[in-house]
Amino acid sequence: MLLIKNVDVFDPEFLGKKNIFICFDKIAYISKSISIPSRNFPEVKILDGTGLKAVPGLIDLHVHINGGGGEGGFKNRTPELNLTDLTSNGVTTCVGLLGTDGITRNMGGLLAKAKALQSEGITTYCWTGCYDVPTRTLTNSVRSDIVTIDKIIGAGEIAVSDHRGSHPSDEDLIHLACETRVGGLISGKCGVLHMHMGDGKKGLTPVFDIVEDSDMPFENLLPTHLNRNKLLSGQCIEYLKMGGFIDITTGIKNEGDDAVSSSQLYQSILKENISPYHITMSSDAGGSMPFFDKNGKLTKLTRGMPSTDMDSIRESIESGVPMELALIPLTASPARFLKFPGKGKIAEGCDADLILLDDKLNINTVVSRGKIMVQNYKPTVYGTFENK
Repeated sequence: MLLIKNVDVFDPEFLGKKNIFICFDKIAYISKSISIPSRNFPEVKILDGTGLKAVPGLIDLHVHINGGGGEGGFKNRTPELNLTDLTSNGVTTCVGLLGTDGITRNMGGLLAKAKALQSEGITTYCWTGCYDVPTRTLTNSVRSDIVTIDKIIGAGEIAVSDHRGSHPSDEDLIHLACETRVGGLISGKCGVLHMHMGDGKKGLTPVFDIVEDSDMPFENLLPTHLNRNKLLSGQCIEYLKMGGFIDITTGIKNEGDDAVSSSQLYQSILKENISPYHITMSSDAGGSMPFFDKNGKLTKLTRGMPSTDMDSIRESIESGVPMELALIPLTASPARFLKFPGKGKIAEGCDADLILLDDKLNINTVVSRGKIMVQNYKPTVYGTFENK
């Protein structure tokens, strides 16, 4: 049991100064005053939250937890992420996925890594598949994976408008979207087709075509990397005005003339009076960040990390976005869109996933499933093979 006292609570709406009582892995009680009985009561750890802000733990829906990359050869395969790579950056829930490499990385390895991180203390899910269409699954189909495997919630990341993908036709994408939707309906999951948008000439056009040429609801489609160039950034606002949902990549900065930072694109969207609940953000952590020249030759390779999530929140706030709005794309919005009950909010009955931030919005403490993972800016729980 854990009691956090005298902390400013953002759920993400500001609730004022409160005390938060956590019992096992749930938030049991939130009140201005909570007294612990002095006799005949289990031991309660008390954290003083004076001067700190409590916000929901971050939900990162696009993480290469078992590594990614390989576009520059085998030496460019990025390593697996450790538990503290996530927790020290405030991520308490993540969705793992494959990317370009569906050969040396596979769904069995992805699922095993997700289960390992779950046993170490955070909450994990997976997308099934990789860039390819037909994509790679654990069972005989995307639909079967979603229905029969608890951690799998949809398909992704399927490459669209990218020279590294398999150039799926409109019919291929519609079929795949139907598979994910029906799998979600049967299993009670989100059943989302999560699409990687590349630098190709068509941009978001294939996603517009899915909407135009089928009866697929917007709620089952989530294109990502929309801030990678000006074409996609412009198209995504049009898509949002139609009722669509998008994911912005916090790991994309102003690295090129066309790239737009996540906070910049988010502010542009808010100025259009579009609901923040149609926007999610994710880091692309663990994946390689390759740069190609006009001839498709790899010129540079970096690695994404989860730290960009909190960076994006800070940048939004520093630019004048209220904290309540800055938090939504990495907390309440993905929880609602992905159908994660009990996630993304600080409320009684919800999962005890929260972050305590100092006055500079640095992470002081992280609680995941009721357990303190980071305290006084340092990890308190490490992954099995981490160097402590």
